[in-house]
Amino acid sequence: MTFPIISADIEPELDWRDLIVAFEQGHRLPRAEIADSFLYRGDDTILSRAAWIDGLGSLVKTATIFPGNPSRGLPSVNGGVSLYSDNDGTLQALVDFHLVTKWKTAGDSLLSARLLARPESRHITLVGAGAVARSMHSAYRAIFPDAEFTIWSRSHASAAALAADLSGAVATENLEQAVAQADIICTATMSTTPVIRGDWLQPGQHLDLIGAYRPDMREVDDTALQRAALFVDSRDTTLDHIGELKDPLARGVISRDDILADYYDIPDGSFKRPSEDTITICKNGGGAHLDLMTSRYILSKWHSWMSAQ
Repeated sequence: MTFPIISADIEPELDWRDLIVAFEQGHRLPRAEIADSFLYRGDDTILSRAAWIDGLGSLVKTATIFPGNPSRGLPSVNGGVSLYSDNDGTLQALVDFHLVTKWKTAGDSLLSARLLARPESRHITLVGAGAVARSMHSAYRAIFPDAEFTIWSRSHASAAALAADLSGAVATENLEQAVAQADIICTATMSTTPVIRGDWLQPGQHLDLIGAYRPDMREVDDTALQRAALFVDSRDTTLDHIGELKDPLARGVISRDDILADYYDIPDGSFKRPSEDTITICKNGGGAHLDLMTSRYILSKWHSWMSAQ
């Protein structure tokens, strides 16, 4: 039996708008079964994420996280993605790990921005200057083509370097001002303490929170959560696992009822901005079910690409 090994060469065939349509379609199928497992050796980690969606198939995405790799000239995170048939469980494709992660992560928050941000949004602040911020610039421009970007990072040199490399982007050292002037704020940091203060937020803003993925991580403070209408991509992958919500839930700062919707509520129309002046926050948990939807989309584009050769 043969199966495709899909590399990043397929990327020019991919489209952000098409991907978020695939996400919406995927969330009209039965709710995904998901599971994560971890193995440790000192500072090194193997994380395996599995998902199964009836009608879409199954996936196992394994990440190897070796913090010492940069000293060897290697990426600290590597891995592989295996996509399996829904009909008989056979392996259908091996898909480039970094390609899936990039498109899943940015597409996840792009979908929330399309549904929650005001359509006339033109000013976007990116908090963080790494690979995810770069991907979000590309993704947001698919929906907001005339947007201007302001980039802030703890390292101003990193923010300036990224801004110089992107169209319509400038770097700033004044985070409070960049937040106050934005229509959309996107956080993609590794912070364990809030970098965004709720007192800085303005009516009608939308925040996409990406960076926090561990129980000890936070990107916005309690005031921000209390002032905003709260959404998540998936209740199953965010509420009990990520510090952004797990910590304030445990302390009674917010309640589970404050989470208005996740992507499985898109079909009934409840994943939407409550009013023009509402501040909206969506927490990106990036579960394996989204990796599965992304990989299925990539495989479909690969088949079309190969047919055209």
